[in-house]
Amino acid sequence: MAKKPDSAGHAGWDEYAPFYDWENARTLGRRDVPFWRTRALAADGPVLELGCGTGRIAAPLGRAGVHVVGVDRSHPMLALARRRIGRARLVGQVRLVRGDITAMPFSDSVFAMAMAPYGVLQSLLRERDLAATLGSVHSVLRRGGTFGVELVADLPSWAEYQKRVSFKGWRHRRGGAHITLVETVRQDRARHLTIFDQEFTERRGRQRHSRRFALTFRTLSVPQMARRLEKAGFEITSLLGDYRDGPWHSGAEVWIILARRR
Repeated sequence: MAKKPDSAGHAGWDEYAPFYDWENARTLGRRDVPFWRTRALAADGPVLELGCGTGRIAAPLGRAGVHVVGVDRSHPMLALARRRIGRARLVGQVRLVRGDITAMPFSDSVFAMAMAPYGVLQSLLRERDLAATLGSVHSVLRRGGTFGVELVADLPSWAEYQKRVSFKGWRHRRGGAHITLVETVRQDRARHLTIFDQEFTERRGRQRHSRRFALTFRTLSVPQMARRLEKAGFEITSLLGDYRDGPWHSGAEVWIILARRR
């Protein structure tokens, strides 16, 4: 029997950390980085990244001269981010904080911009946690500051499948290993959830090691998220459907909302 997702959406992210960059390089890659870098440079002040993970976005923003504060609750994700920031000599430019995005440990009105890339807010499975996070961002963002939110596009349309080999290939860092991802996708339409059951197998010579966990995302459309942002005190400024500022539509590959704190 498939395991039910935890109600808060925390499960799986610690286990995912060693594979996050490897899989991301095969899906999104760096396509979104120039978009966030352009917005961050235009913000003219410190930028907050929610769910900064391994520092995939925070590091290039820091290299561009942006002062970034990344917050994440996963210790293994942040450990990889600190290694990345250290290698890039960005410790004074990028600050990493372990914390809960529903109640962020920052003073009011300190950030010129906040961003939640790559479906971060959809990992909040309870409505009260999403409302608390939007309220927390509103508090720490300066009046008129920008809040950028990216959603995983059209999760309800993802077809269900079982034990499909999604990706395989070499990871050359960390001693090198051949990795295979076998994935199952389940839809819990009654609860508006999409669950990704993951099995990563690392092979080094004759040694094999597998890790199994699930990542769960809440189904939210762009109009639904926009209404929640407005309720939290934001004004919607743009709905985008790609990383080149093209307009959003329901069939767009990318779903991005830009809002301004009122």
